[in-house]
Amino acid sequence: MNIAIDGPAGAGKSTIAKIVSAKLGYIYVDTGAMFRAVAYNCAQLDIDPEDSDRIAAVSSESDISIKYVGDVQRVFLNGTDVTDHLRDEAVGNMASVVARIPEVRSILLDLQRKLARENDVVMDGRDIGTCVLPDAELKIYLTASSAVRAKRRYDELVAKGETPDIDVIEKDIIERDERDMNRDIAPLKQADDAVLVDSSYMTIDEVTDRIITLAREAGA
Repeated sequence: MNIAIDGPAGAGKSTIAKIVSAKLGYIYVDTGAMFRAVAYNCAQLDIDPEDSDRIAAVSSESDISIKYVGDVQRVFLNGTDVTDHLRDEAVGNMASVVARIPEVRSILLDLQRKLARENDVVMDGRDIGTCVLPDAELKIYLTASSAVRAKRRYDELVAKGETPDIDVIEKDIIERDERDMNRDIAPLKQADDAVLVDSSYMTIDEVTDRIITLAREAGA
């Protein structure tokens, strides 16, 4: 069984998907982490975000894989575990840029679909229900207001000892939404048969319980 969770940046997709997959005994596939691995590689090589040809070339030469250490998903780039570098704000912004490049999407699409064919998965991203897994048994569109998403990210950074500007964070989130929703290839949008879940005023437990209930109804 495949469960697709789509939504904008900061909606809590990864957090919720991890919990849901653990409760159901499914494999969690973080597609955003794959794009972030490409973005991290490009950043390390100091590639201009506007140089799509160079980004595509580097992506085609890169070996990106997902492995599980115990129950924890780790992302490997050319044999090196880069998981701990993928949540940086700069990497996230770069990921939004590289995700618009058709060649990059094609490279990662094969890996994502292979995982879904061979396993019960919970997969989150921007276009899982509309493009990657259009036949998923359950599709969720998880969202929240930009202000709520910015506050969540702000709290995460403060907890790490950083001193972020919440207005800058929200501005970045709105700009990423704009890029994701208006890209030519597989734009962010709610699938016609997806269930909308707005987490703005819901706790993590409430969101998780809602999706688990929907999954059970869908046959999980």
